[in-house]
Amino acid sequence: MKNNIYIIGSGFSALAASCYLAKEGYNVTVLEKNDTLGGRARQYKNEGFTFDIGPSWYWMPDVFERFFADFGKKPSDYYILDKLNPGYEVYFGKESSVKISSELEEIYTLFETEEKGSAKHLKTFLESAKSNYDTAIKDLVYKPGISPLELINTTTIARVTQFFSTIRKQVRKNIKSNKLIKILEFPVLFLGAKPSNTPAFYNFMNYADFGLGTWHPRGGMYKVIEGMVSLAESLGVKFITNANVEKITTDTSKNVTGLIVNGENIETNLVLSGADYHHTETLLDENLKQYSANYWDKKTFAPSSLLFYVGFDKKIKNVSHHTLFFDTDFDAHAKEIYDNPMWPSDPLFYANFTSITDKTSAPEGKEAGFFLIPLAPGIEDTKELREEYFHKIMDRLEKLTNQEVRKQVLFKKSFCVNDFKEAYNSYKGNAYGMANTLLQTAFLRPKIKSSKVNNLYFTGQLTVPGPGVPPALISGKIVSELIIKNQ
Repeated sequence: MKNNIYIIGSGFSALAASCYLAKEGYNVTVLEKNDTLGGRARQYKNEGFTFDIGPSWYWMPDVFERFFADFGKKPSDYYILDKLNPGYEVYFGKESSVKISSELEEIYTLFETEEKGSAKHLKTFLESAKSNYDTAIKDLVYKPGISPLELINTTTIARVTQFFSTIRKQVRKNIKSNKLIKILEFPVLFLGAKPSNTPAFYNFMNYADFGLGTWHPRGGMYKVIEGMVSLAESLGVKFITNANVEKITTDTSKNVTGLIVNGENIETNLVLSGADYHHTETLLDENLKQYSANYWDKKTFAPSSLLFYVGFDKKIKNVSHHTLFFDTDFDAHAKEIYDNPMWPSDPLFYANFTSITDKTSAPEGKEAGFFLIPLAPGIEDTKELREEYFHKIMDRLEKLTNQEVRKQVLFKKSFCVNDFKEAYNSYKGNAYGMANTLLQTAFLRPKIKSSKVNNLYFTGQLTVPGPGVPPALISGKIVSELIIKNQ
């Protein structure tokens, strides 16, 4: 019989790891500090409305398929997927929006209509993106980030120059339309960094967008969590909620000996943390931390977010399931996130109206609205600032879509920097981890195995392969394979 293992946190990466380890015969117990499972992908319900609290985009469906296939299952065993058409809509100004079709030929037509000759350049760009996607999935992202040698093979050597150019340079080499540039630079925002700081290799996100499409699980992203929990329980995983881990205990030989949970000691010689990496190291004695405060402070983190969950007493017009409001200066907003952290003067924002395509998320004739403004992590967060920015985006929404919506607000709930810290012990209240910049890729990210504490491991968006839901599933698999190999 294999060891007992305790997993801290119940987000996507922790759930994935719990399944892989249980399949190999480990006795797995998952400890979740909140009262519901799912980590940042929890759910909020109010007055017949249902909202995903965190992730709302279902991209890279092949990664989900690969995860469930490892257990002889399919996503359809747990939830129903609908492909969105349009995948999303982008507003560039008043009544000026572009809908991104689920059909690639229609996207080529859209580009050519906007800028003559651009369809040819887009095809070449997407051929590169698909090739990079195949390389990433087959050769890179399922590696544990232990050594730079993981990146070296004949395929990656041929692409080495792409790690020293950027998405911004690659996109703008042949495309001149500001609208098309914004559309092509948008997907890398899921990696948490500016296009000007993201290696060109990561154009594979554009293939994930245009090539694989945007999907929606009926009932919301939480259906994926429920499916993973169901799978984990069928494999014997135990879940304990309201379980706050206060300390990781060790012996004089620097071996894990247990956890202090809600004031009580639990003995174990094997721990995997899917919680915030920085926070997890605060649970150790000072001499056992791998990374200093200075190390974390110098890293580039993905943004935090101001989120609103809004119930509307009517259907919202002139929007799609996913709607991006790019009618302001992206570079100015980015500087206020990364270079000179402050509340943005004129922010871009994103809105998600799941009830347009999923009738389960709002009562009939009403609309569920999820709004997100990217923010610098660690900035001041007050009730007054949240209210000010709610009205800013409502002003823009009304103006751009030519309708009145504010008077139809039944309720709103906000979630921001302080909530990310409180709910998830998130470093500086970041929303989804550490950005994938050149110097924060693969083996240059925080390690999945502690170098100072025996049998302590990490998974999630601060380690390999990076931020996002599909990478979280992959992270859970990677760390499980390393644990199994080392035991």
